[in-house]
Amino acid sequence: MAKDGGQTNRVALARLAGVQKRYGDTVALNGLDLEVRAGELLAVLGPNGAGKTTAIALMLGLQIPDAGEVTLFGRSPHDLAARRNVGVMMQEVALPDALTVRDLIGQTSAYYPAPLSLAETIALAGIEKIAVRPYIKLSGGQKRQAQFALAVCGRPRLLFLDEPTTGLDINARETMWAAVRGLVAGGASVVLTTHYIEEAEALADRVVVMAKGREVAQGTVREMRGLVSRKRIDCATSLTLAKVQAWNEVSAASLGENGQLSITTADAEAVVRKLLSADPGLKDLEVRRAGLSEAFAELTQEPVAQEPAE
Repeated sequence: MAKDGGQTNRVALARLAGVQKRYGDTVALNGLDLEVRAGELLAVLGPNGAGKTTAIALMLGLQIPDAGEVTLFGRSPHDLAARRNVGVMMQEVALPDALTVRDLIGQTSAYYPAPLSLAETIALAGIEKIAVRPYIKLSGGQKRQAQFALAVCGRPRLLFLDEPTTGLDINARETMWAAVRGLVAGGASVVLTTHYIEEAEALADRVVVMAKGREVAQGTVREMRGLVSRKRIDCATSLTLAKVQAWNEVSAASLGENGQLSITTADAEAVVRKLLSADPGLKDLEVRRAGLSEAFAELTQEPVAQEPAE
């Protein structure tokens, strides 16, 4: 398991200790220990069924563990004072369709003791163009932007973001990323679940990888990369993709839009020798340590979604 880059002394705002949770015969969490520390952005990654959603639901008090302890700001997740320090953006949201975004922000802000002003919330979320529109008239991506505004309007100390940028175009995604970075810089803590590994790589102070209801690794992005032996090879070659994919040393291979071949392997030296032997005209050869995406795949033995091309 990786170390946490010197963050162990930070205060835990939310904690799961030895938590177990079953749904019938299915084990969702199996003795999970997880904590969210003050002033960090924690990315929780894992394949479908790893237990990410259940872990978040327990921290929010939406479910009760079968065993173990759950605390939120040192209290029960059902404690009203604790909950008023939390902002939440979930994947499935039901909101009054007829209300405008401004009205929704106003209603949500009333729940918190010291919320941002309406103008501050709109500016932070970058939703000036949609603030006066009824929620029902928004596109899917615009609804995600409005939901983000509702999550941050209460000036939360702890913010849960569940797949926040799904459906956003590149400009809206970058606006949300900038807002999240600003919140963390201002002292807030963020828990991010995402299928886009590049998002975690760009934002996270610490990454926790889950599989089968347990933590399999944690650490900074750099430390997570260092946990795995895989490397990435890029080159321009006349060899076919099918030929390279058939090599035993190759874990994965793909062609980019420019025709560049990208290879993931645990034995870079052997693959490079094969490439040079099979294609004397090989060009633009580059070998580097695999990124967080490859680390995730090796740690969980699962494929992972990539950031969509723009």
